[in-house]
Amino acid sequence: MTTLGLVLALLVGVSLGLLGGGGSILTVPIFVYALGIEAKSAIAMSLAVVSVTALVGAVTHWRVGNVALRTAFLFAPFAMAGTFAGARMSAFFSGAGQLTLFAFVMLAAAGFMLHGRPDPPDEGDVASPFRLAFVALLGLVVGVLTGLVGVGGGFLIVPALVLLARVPMKRAVGTSLLVIALNAGSGFWGYLGLVDVLWSFMAGFAAVAIVGILIGTRLVRHVPALALRKAFAVFLIGMGLLILYQNRAVLFGDPGADSPGAAEARAPAGDPAREVAAIGATDARPRFDRPVSG
Repeated sequence: MTTLGLVLALLVGVSLGLLGGGGSILTVPIFVYALGIEAKSAIAMSLAVVSVTALVGAVTHWRVGNVALRTAFLFAPFAMAGTFAGARMSAFFSGAGQLTLFAFVMLAAAGFMLHGRPDPPDEGDVASPFRLAFVALLGLVVGVLTGLVGVGGGFLIVPALVLLARVPMKRAVGTSLLVIALNAGSGFWGYLGLVDVLWSFMAGFAAVAIVGILIGTRLVRHVPALALRKAFAVFLIGMGLLILYQNRAVLFGDPGADSPGAAEARAPAGDPAREVAAIGATDARPRFDRPVSG
């Protein structure tokens, strides 16, 4: 793995440890645009990386009492079912279509992060029937999004836990990590056999990300969370708009944008644009008949 890859893997882990989310929303564009991995494989591998990394972070938070276990285990089964279904549904989307949806999720996540909210009093785990039902429904929705676009869902889970389940921010971060670990793991399982997986690369990236999340979980007590969320939200808006622009043909049929085949032909071998463009150039029918490679 290159030095750039190591630095970016560390950034993914620190983001998860500090914010309880952001791992997948960083990992997918890093894999596709910085490291040149084909989009569908990038989405699948991001789920595995984030699952393992988030699990380590969740254990660290749990040891200091920052995980609401009852809430997590209510949310997780619905999210895991939705994620597996979303991963299978991805066969009916082009890579460019998945990246476009991913960009919209990035913009939505930025909106959640920019909206500052007071930390609620600790009322324990989810109790009222309304909150139980809503958390379960939210788990299903977040799960489908996770499977389709490779987002662990932390930026949706954390606000939901704070606003609806009345979980304080620090406990919401730890609880989110446990849900993300289970959720993303289910999504990766759903992708197995459908896309190529670079196992050794993925393991190396995950190992460095784990170091990052251990750093992030220690920093969470000292870094102003609100300022960090707002700065990260600005980054998400920029990345989301860039991805939308690069895949504008999906939305508008922009005649000035390259068709997938033309973009692939004009891009040099090894260029990320060639890899992403190649996805859309395949037959419109779902075809994932390549063997999983190591």
